[in-house]
Amino acid sequence: MQSQYPLELNYFRRALKELEQDVLRMGTLVEDSFRLSHRALFEQNFDAIEKVSLLDKRIDRYYRQIENECSRLMSMQSPVAQDLRFLSAYMQLVRDLERIGDYSKDLAEIAVRSFAYPPLDCLKEIEQMSLHAQLMLARSLVGLADLDSEIGNQLKTLDDTVDDAYSRIYNNLAFQQDIQGYVEPILLMGLTIRYLERMADHATNIGKRVSFIVNGPKK
Repeated sequence: MQSQYPLELNYFRRALKELEQDVLRMGTLVEDSFRLSHRALFEQNFDAIEKVSLLDKRIDRYYRQIENECSRLMSMQSPVAQDLRFLSAYMQLVRDLERIGDYSKDLAEIAVRSFAYPPLDCLKEIEQMSLHAQLMLARSLVGLADLDSEIGNQLKTLDDTVDDAYSRIYNNLAFQQDIQGYVEPILLMGLTIRYLERMADHATNIGKRVSFIVNGPKK
């Protein structure tokens, strides 16, 4: 009797390819969500706030679907080493994407609260920090699509720039004196830079997952 293993292997390869496409589709939604939260914060765009909320639901659905599919493929047969690294990395990677999506929603909610106040002097610098973190996310997803093993190192360098911006802006916010008016806008911007810093960290994590897929664990 002819072995069914080649047939199962072909099915597994197709399922893995479809899973990869779903991860990239989820990444595109997260990119869109981040971009919209940026518009909400820095352009006071009310339509963007509503769209972020709708995207968050779609991102969460992809997250659950991909996690379930990874678990199913792991249980259906014993994957070879690189296939197992794909599945393991995808399960970690979609958590990073889901967290970036959550932070995008948080930023949109901050935008709603900050509309009532005049912009702080540091807003332009925070805007540049946001653009830099968005660039990191975009590069991490390109690295994933291309399986670029060097993307992790590139993102680490970019992340240092975001970390430096976070420290600089935080110190400016924390050590202000003779504050006139409400403290809430300062607190909101403090949360904003913290969320942006974490989003950049998750983009860096995605780069590390790609390196793991290609090269395996560090020795």
